[in-house]
Amino acid sequence: MTNHAGPGHDRSDTGLSAIISERSQLINLAYRLLGSLAEAEDAVQETYTRWYAMSPQQRDAIASPGAWLTTVATRICLDLLGSARARREAYVGEWIPEPLPGRTEWTSGATADPADRVTMDESVSMAFLIALESMTPAQRVALILHDVFRYSFAEIAEITGRTPAACRELASQARRRLRTSRPQAAPAAHQAGLVRDFKQAWEAKDIRTLIGLLDPGATLTADGGGLVRAALRPIEGGERIARYIVDIAGRAPDNRTILERTVNGQPGLTIQQEGITVAVYAFDIAHDRITHIWAVRNPDKLRPWTAG
Repeated sequence: MTNHAGPGHDRSDTGLSAIISERSQLINLAYRLLGSLAEAEDAVQETYTRWYAMSPQQRDAIASPGAWLTTVATRICLDLLGSARARREAYVGEWIPEPLPGRTEWTSGATADPADRVTMDESVSMAFLIALESMTPAQRVALILHDVFRYSFAEIAEITGRTPAACRELASQARRRLRTSRPQAAPAAHQAGLVRDFKQAWEAKDIRTLIGLLDPGATLTADGGGLVRAALRPIEGGERIARYIVDIAGRAPDNRTILERTVNGQPGLTIQQEGITVAVYAFDIAHDRITHIWAVRNPDKLRPWTAG
């Protein structure tokens, strides 16, 4: 995982530029914790609202504004994660984290501020974010703060109100969950080749080739959010997935285009109709086969991909 320096350590400058400069790091942290850019933006906005709700004297008394902002943002995310399970139970169909385009692929109608764009690395891959969903909020926070943002367990203890030993154990538990849920990822170039082969076989409606590219135990999960048509339950088995997507291709309008795109830092595909992105596909690949496909069709989650 990429080694990110923690935001704002030992910084006493409370000037506007110093405070605003923390925004990018806070967005990166909140997205990894929540799996949603929209929720991450809301959490960071709430963090700044609380900062400016204090008097100038109170703000001046804070020795490290960056550390304060990180602490507040993390606690807001913890609260959101605590209520997420109930919200997910009411969600129509399967819930998938919000997919993000590569750095150069954000549309003009999406978030324009570079500070709101998430740094792409292994810790934002769809497979990693999905694995985080199996963890408790406390495990998730301990893992992200320590293994991704390189906070010490003493610092995490101050942020979360737990002991350093407890935070260390939470991170250890999270790593064990991660190891059992995620096989070793294939090299990026190999992933790109398999995704390209998948795209070509999909366009050709070549079921035999698709079955060969998919692991026999592969899973396809779709997220329509109840707003558009999508499978309500995961589709399991390489042959079933191949037949399902060929059926999709057979019913697709003539103006549909499949494009190779970077999805959360990994090779993926998008579906466009009349220039509008209507679906984003992320892949997990292991042992020369596609093991997982995540298809996001919920238009509310495609904001960074669609102009206007």
